[in-house]
Amino acid sequence: MSQWVNGKITDIKPWTDSLFSIQIEAPIDPFIAGQYTKLALEIDGTRVQRAYSYVNAPSDHRLEIYLVTVPGGKLSIPLHRLCIGEDIIVASKAQGFFILSEVPVCKTLWMLATGTGIGPYLSILQEGKDVERFERMILVHAVRFASDLSYLPLMKKLEKRYQGRLSIQTVVSREKTSHSLMGRIPELIEKGTLEASVNQKIEAQSSHVMLCGNPQMVKDTFKTLEEHRQMRKHFRKKPGHMSSEQYW
Repeated sequence: MSQWVNGKITDIKPWTDSLFSIQIEAPIDPFIAGQYTKLALEIDGTRVQRAYSYVNAPSDHRLEIYLVTVPGGKLSIPLHRLCIGEDIIVASKAQGFFILSEVPVCKTLWMLATGTGIGPYLSILQEGKDVERFERMILVHAVRFASDLSYLPLMKKLEKRYQGRLSIQTVVSREKTSHSLMGRIPELIEKGTLEASVNQKIEAQSSHVMLCGNPQMVKDTFKTLEEHRQMRKHFRKKPGHMSSEQYW
């Protein structure tokens, strides 16, 4: 059972009609970059809760969550309607093992995301702990439209901060843009297009791939990497090359 604390909305960033970020002030327990929390609201006498990843670094007290309004969503729609100063319920303890200490030793870390799945990677990279063991990190953010690349300015700032050790590649599936690849992550891997764009191979002997976002993307990418790169899912007792998060 989750233990809950009361929080307050301190800032709202409307990115598009359906994408938005909220900042929350709440007395939560310390968390590890890459973990997720649960948000809740009391709606018609029932506590409605969902899991969301932190975008902010653990050292930043301004808790930030990146959200998408789901059509008919029981919580996302009410969250989208919140105003600065309103109350929100937050799980006091974060959860999840989508953290760098769970990633085995490797030379290249691939961080693949769709949509709001970019959140945990931004938390990890902003915190900057335990990243020195990777020679290179590749952050890939796939969205439908270029306007959905809400955190691209932050991604570019992080790219400069890591001075050549971090490469950013965006992917847009429904329109052509000058600086993004077009398509879906699994197909871009299968064709070698994604690797060519950042001049880095995805190899079982030297790479680890983290995946976060659309469950179908995660499933299809796992399959592609298994079939075309001879990679397998990572477990503590059976080390592998691919990690994903399950939200409960």
